[in-house]
Amino acid sequence: MDRFAIINASVITGGEVLENHNVVVENGVFTEIRPGDCPDMHIVDAKGSFMVPGFIDMHIHGAMGYLCDDTTESLETLSSILTRFGVTGFFAGVLPVDDDISKLKELSQAQSPGAAILGFFLEGHYLKLTGAIQKLNTDYTPEKVLAMQDAAAPYKLMFAVSPEIDELETLLPLMTKNGLPAFITHTAATAEQTEKAILLGASHATHFYNVFPCPDVTEPGRRPCGTVDAIYASKQTTVDFILDGVHVEPMAVKMALTCKGPNGVCLITDANLVAGLPPGVYSGFNAVDVEISYEGAPARRVSDGLLAGSGLTLDLAVRNAVSMLGISLAEAVRLVTENPARVLGLDGCKGSIKAGYDADFSIMDENMKITRCFVKGKEIVLPE
Repeated sequence: MDRFAIINASVITGGEVLENHNVVVENGVFTEIRPGDCPDMHIVDAKGSFMVPGFIDMHIHGAMGYLCDDTTESLETLSSILTRFGVTGFFAGVLPVDDDISKLKELSQAQSPGAAILGFFLEGHYLKLTGAIQKLNTDYTPEKVLAMQDAAAPYKLMFAVSPEIDELETLLPLMTKNGLPAFITHTAATAEQTEKAILLGASHATHFYNVFPCPDVTEPGRRPCGTVDAIYASKQTTVDFILDGVHVEPMAVKMALTCKGPNGVCLITDANLVAGLPPGVYSGFNAVDVEISYEGAPARRVSDGLLAGSGLTLDLAVRNAVSMLGISLAEAVRLVTENPARVLGLDGCKGSIKAGYDADFSIMDENMKITRCFVKGKEIVLPE
């Protein structure tokens, strides 16, 4: 189907709903979005359902028993799996290993049979606090940054950083030379260290509030400021959250929407292999047993009950945004489409249903469940 039309759709884009619109797709790109009669061509009848831009997960480690950084085959399987949750593009999370260069060279051979692999997200290579990550890299040389970027080609690398690492003054210009911001996280930095990192290109905060400890109170009655305050104070920064109702209080997300505005907040999953699986105990992430008590629940270590990653899927994050934040579906969809695309510098081709943009989209029913998914105009068959 090089040319077809989606008819009778409630098109969600740009934070609004275009009722009963038709969308024409030609050679994998949107060419027309308009009401009225449809041209004579192959028809996909949405039957009044929602048509939403493809979701973009900027920070994910796995789902349905598979991890992004296990093997090339595992990553390609995830590419196919994620479309069932409306994801049409993602940055694959990669944790540190003994030979990071060889691992990235291996993963860079992966293809995208479903959701597009947009690049790799390195988490643990330039962090000071562990969180659910067991192993942290300590090689902070420019040579290591450049070698990893070369190994990942043709894919781009995105880096998670803790602003208190002194070497970032040298490293951040290298990390962000590809046009991607570095993501601040896992940090107990001072406000001053954070401001400096922001100016050097660390302009986004990922899984905001998680592993962002509060500064110590050194004088009674005086509330100290730290990383979180510096991020809120900066007009340059954007943030994302794991909105599962446990990792972060919904009130914190509401506050971010007020401070950063509707364009400055994104949702991610930070999911590991338990995402999309039924309740139970699972092994394989960070070599520990984890348990989820309900589908979409956070993973907790069996040994001590501490949080050990997310079981969230991005379609559930959208439904949670509607129910937990009290925003409209159109506003919730923006948090996983238009806003991530802008953060990643893809807002000229992805994240919206507009003429000239890639035809990445899903059909969503009245219960906000994904029923069909298309990547660049090609329908990806969803499992039963």
